[in-house]
Amino acid sequence: MNYPMDLLAAAIEETPIEPASAGIMLLFAAVMMATYVGVAIERFHKTVAALCGAAVLVVLGIALDLFAYPKIYDFLKEDLNIFGVIIGTGILVDVVGKSGLFHFLSMWIVRFTGGQASKLYLTLCLVTFLFVSVLTIVPAMLILSSLVLVICRSLDYKPAPLLLSVAICANSGAIATFASGLPNIMIGTAAGIPYMQFLKVSLPYAVISLFIAIAFLRFFFRNELPWKQSAEQKAALQDQIETFDPWALVEDRRILLRSATILALTVVGFALAQQLGVGMDFVAMVGATAALLFAGKGVEDAIHKVNWTVILFFMGLFVIIGCVKQTGALGWVAEQVIALSDNQLSLLVPLLGIFSAVASSIVDNIPVAATLIPIVQDISGDSVPAEPLWWTLIICCNLGGNGTPIGSISCVIAIYALKREAGIHIGWGTFLKLGGSIMLVQVAGAIVYVMLAYNLGWIPDLPTLAH
Repeated sequence: MNYPMDLLAAAIEETPIEPASAGIMLLFAAVMMATYVGVAIERFHKTVAALCGAAVLVVLGIALDLFAYPKIYDFLKEDLNIFGVIIGTGILVDVVGKSGLFHFLSMWIVRFTGGQASKLYLTLCLVTFLFVSVLTIVPAMLILSSLVLVICRSLDYKPAPLLLSVAICANSGAIATFASGLPNIMIGTAAGIPYMQFLKVSLPYAVISLFIAIAFLRFFFRNELPWKQSAEQKAALQDQIETFDPWALVEDRRILLRSATILALTVVGFALAQQLGVGMDFVAMVGATAALLFAGKGVEDAIHKVNWTVILFFMGLFVIIGCVKQTGALGWVAEQVIALSDNQLSLLVPLLGIFSAVASSIVDNIPVAATLIPIVQDISGDSVPAEPLWWTLIICCNLGGNGTPIGSISCVIAIYALKREAGIHIGWGTFLKLGGSIMLVQVAGAIVYVMLAYNLGWIPDLPTLAH
């Protein structure tokens, strides 16, 4: 087992939390829900709401002697790699973008699809799935959001349908491999799941969930893009595309080549990070450093372009979740869900799947995974097989991110990019109607898939079960 895996295992095997009184649990849960309401109605900026909620819970935690102030650093330490990935890829994407590479790739995708909305939409969804599978969700979304915005500006298409589709399809890509998502790494490490088993078990449903998302998105945005284009419109598009110069934004082809090489090596680094014994954050920071050293012009400007708003938002959320988790509230709720099943697998899988998906859509899938891992370890044994529980947790934690605008970082990045770059606001009502519907169907399908796969013997036994 390599170094980053040891770190994750150590984080999971932390000292059990001593539950606080029911009153304290309710108080902390109420502050957390109030914060989410503040984010939902946008009375304040979502980052301000998250930081305010975090500050209130930290004060309450210290005043009630629930934890000492240094415990806050424990709340954040498990997620420091996320911040490293966001910072590193943010710098890398900015430097590479200035080389003209994204514009060049955008024009290639446009030419490949002829600019036709239906072909372009499907191509972007498939490219998203592949990028997330290899790059992980954060760097893939930072790159793809830049690509989509360039394409939409070039063809005068509405950016919201394409960018939201990319964000939702990204969560399907996140369950494809061991290293494509942080919950996968956490759960896979705790369960002792070999890398290749993800390709055998998780990848097939990742593809199924992708096409569920594509079908729903295509229907939801049926009036937002010119899906049915006449021969004249296609010919006009082709004429317009012929005027596009892929090299228009390329000032120096040598810089473009260096940027492409650094980006490609970073992609390879993400794919091999586990085998190399390093974290995704290290790979991202090395890629960013190489970009600044060999291809960057404005170092200060590149660092300034890092998405600090998203970083602070997630920092506030992680502190809130850590405080609530410290009361034992998350563990108590999870235990009640498990108790309802009476250790019957036919009830346990649906309850675990629904709870993990809904909780992940509200409080982020990383703390949900961390909370449920020891519970799955405790209830699995001779009478309850562990394998279907682990796969239910992996799939539903990731797909639960489609439920709300703050459920996954892909949706946060997409919505922020739409507001910052295109001045388009996506409200909670609109997103819940779209993402919530997709999540319900995907999670229901996941429960059926896991039960069917287990009963038919498609799920391999784990070489060693974590207990």
